[in-house]
This record gives sequence, structure tokens and C-alpha cells, in this order.
Amino acid sequence: MGRVFEKRKHKMFARYAKMAKAFTRIGKEIAIAVKAGGPDPHYNPKLRQVIQNAKGLNMPKDRVDAAIKRATSKDMKDYEEITYEGYAPFGVAILVETATDNSTRTVANIRMHFNREEGSLGTSGSVAFMFDRKGLFKFSAEGKDLESLELELIDFGLQEIWEEDGNVYLYSGYEDFGGMTKALEDRGIEIVSSELTRVPLNTVELTEEQEQKVMALIDRLEDDEDVQSVYHNMK
Repeated sequence: MGRVFEKRKHKMFARYAKMAKAFTRIGKEIAIAVKAGGPDPHYNPKLRQVIQNAKGLNMPKDRVDAAIKRATSKDMKDYEEITYEGYAPFGVAILVETATDNSTRTVANIRMHFNREEGSLGTSGSVAFMFDRKGLFKFSAEGKDLESLELELIDFGLQEIWEEDGNVYLYSGYEDFGGMTKALEDRGIEIVSSELTRVPLNTVELTEEQEQKVMALIDRLEDDEDVQSVYHNMK
């Protein structure tokens, strides 16, 4: 009985830790968006997108409002967005997007993570060419006709659309992200989440044991407080 309780408690703490990390990431995105375009989401599309994502993660509205208010303060830190590139073991390409108020600390930590998990931090451009930048959108599939949507959205940069677990997902071109956002909003579609993501052009297939070694690096990177997203080309 005690062992089962400990296992449940561990899972609960892991879930809360993951949620806390997600809320911290959203908070930084809010700060960056407000600094760039102001605190009113009606006139700041980037902030509107981040608020949508916060809602999709069930982030309480009062926490979102507090983050926007903090972002307008003169004492608010300025976050710099920096992308790091490198390799995990077995030639797996890794892209790490960060938002930091101290780039010296961040690069030292990122290099340490790579070194400790037998990876190597590369130079700018060393693996970015292995990924395609795309817009990724998610919204409810209820009442949606995918064939009709595909025909309607093809002129707005739609590249791929599919249904999964009661939701519709679609990829747009990187340059079409803003236009696709507006096209969905104009059709009364409530976006659950949207982001600019990186999709590998080719993938590397590994054994289960090799995958575990690569995941050790990815997990370490994702736990870093300055890291926003980690992308890889492992199959």
C-alpha cells in the first residue's frame, strides 16, 4: 500500500512540476510579447496567441493577467531569445530555444548539459538546416469538416491537416503563420494553441537503449529554467 502511495505521489509531483514549467514558459512569452507590442491583446497578435496557449494549458486567468501587469513594470527583466544547436549521442540533431535575462549563464548551462550527457554544443547554423520552421495550430474537431477546411485554408498557407484525439491539427508555412491565425479567427474557430515549431526534414532511427541516452539529454535541457523548447530529429 505504501509503495503504491509513493508511486502516485511521485506522479503527482512530476505532473505539478511539468505544469509549473509550462506556466513559467508562458510567463516569459507574455513578457516578451508585451515588451514588443504592448499589453492590449486586441492590438498585439503575439500576446493574443500566448494568451490562447495559456488558456489551452489551463493557466488561471488571474495568473495570465498578473503576468501581463508585471511585464509592463519598469522593473521587469528583459528576456533575450537565443537558439542553441548541437548533437546528442548517436548523431541526433538538437535545437534548443531559450529566453534568458543572462546569456552568459544560459550558454554555460546549455554546454554543461550537452557535455554531461555525451553530446556536443555546436555553432550557429550547424543543425538548423535540418529542420523546417512551420506554424502549428490546434483546435476542437467538433462540428468541423476537414475536407471543407482544407479547401478553404489552402490559400492561406495550409500544408497539412489531420484529426487526432478529438482535435484538429494543421501545419502552415512559417511566413503564413499570421495569415493563418487571422483566417481561423475570421471563420469563428477558437484556437486552443498555436506556435512556431521546427519539424525535422529527416529522422534518425535508434535502438531503445540509444533512445534512452538521447532522452536523458533532452530531459536535462527541458528542465533548465531558461529553456523554452527543445527539438530533435530522433524518430
